[in-house]
Amino acid sequence: MNKLKTVYTCQNCGAESPKWIGRCPSCDQWNTYVEEIVASTSKSASPPLTSAGSPPLRLSEIADLHLDRLDTGIAEFNRVLGGGLVPGSLVLIGGEPGIGKSTLVLQLALSLKGKKILYASGEESLQQIKLRANRLKMESKGSWFLAETSLEMVMHTVEQEKPDILVVDSIQTMATDKIESSPGSVAQVRECTAVLLRHAKKYHMTVILIGHINKEGNLAGPKVLEHIVDTVIQFEGDNRHYFRVLRSTKNRFGSTAELGIFEMRQNGLVEVPNPSDHLLSGDGDPVSGTAIAATIEGVRPFLLEIQSLVSSAAYGMPQRSSTGFDLRRLNMLLAVLEKRAGFKLTSRDVFLNVAGGLRITDPATDLAVLVAILSSSLDLAVDHHTCFTGEAGLTGEVRAVSRIEQRIAEAARLGFRRMFIPRYNKGFDTSAYPLEIIRVARVEEVFRKLFGNK
Repeated sequence: MNKLKTVYTCQNCGAESPKWIGRCPSCDQWNTYVEEIVASTSKSASPPLTSAGSPPLRLSEIADLHLDRLDTGIAEFNRVLGGGLVPGSLVLIGGEPGIGKSTLVLQLALSLKGKKILYASGEESLQQIKLRANRLKMESKGSWFLAETSLEMVMHTVEQEKPDILVVDSIQTMATDKIESSPGSVAQVRECTAVLLRHAKKYHMTVILIGHINKEGNLAGPKVLEHIVDTVIQFEGDNRHYFRVLRSTKNRFGSTAELGIFEMRQNGLVEVPNPSDHLLSGDGDPVSGTAIAATIEGVRPFLLEIQSLVSSAAYGMPQRSSTGFDLRRLNMLLAVLEKRAGFKLTSRDVFLNVAGGLRITDPATDLAVLVAILSSSLDLAVDHHTCFTGEAGLTGEVRAVSRIEQRIAEAARLGFRRMFIPRYNKGFDTSAYPLEIIRVARVEEVFRKLFGNK
């Protein structure tokens, strides 16, 4: 008979301890240790060591395996995955509650043609799934649905039906009888994911997992799941905005720089193939505090609006707030603006926002951020037919950016008349583009060309 013992496990990183401790020494989080019951097996229960295993092979002796990716039927999803789903892989999709994870995966299951899909839901009943499908106005004869939280029952159905794709919504609701702890614990999530991994490799079955996120915005149990699965995808966006962003943070079969953009509508998620057309406010009267940035995410160039508001500090300590842009980088740019360009903003509040609810990491947006801040501070509008691209250095120089020609081509396609680019981006013919290209070397040079001596 197996002896039962307890162990304390961190619900954030999966670290274990024989006793309860207040702060986890691995991830420095407080009050994350939870007592779990584990079964300790005897030494005789372990499998004997034999010599019947697979021998090691040279690289030239390993047979090539050609696997065709599965087209999901959703171009933006294919882009983030690197071309489609890889048979035998595990894909983890995480996001905030209500962001549209289940809607996206259900659309994927109903869009795939010629493949057998098993959708195992531990959060919704079959009737609730049917209501969601009716709202999407989609139907598929190759999709089978199962409302179950027992991993053993799901695996029994998999062995009977032999699906090409298994969807688990969500991994935190699944539980196996081998672990005594409650569903959603680190031990349960780790064991269930490991079982799904073995079945995925055994049957060449693609497994799509939906995962919850914790209060810090990370996938629950990241150290447990991210090391097991092949692809980790974050579904981001504010549920008060229409746009949703699909971003890959780990991908063994493709790039992690790709970005997929969707728009949430009444009938589900709709792809946005040309995000620049939706992220710009239009040809209205120019107002102060806005600037257009030419940025690139993955291989896709698009233009977006940077909004800034600079006002007198109402309290003793001036505020610095940023939405969609790194706050630490904003503080660095404000220091560059004060030290190199001579604008004093230490006693003023600075608020920055990336229009559309997107989160941007491209450093080439620095120049547009600086222009938007200065425009709001001086209360002078920037022509809405002017856009900017360039990385700001600590010495005040405008550094070169990658793939400048794609950025210029996207600005020309949208009808912009003038574009500020770094002087050090050379090697291409500027006369080939129907817009005025202004090369600048320092941030103060940009301000002089825009605002003169005002």
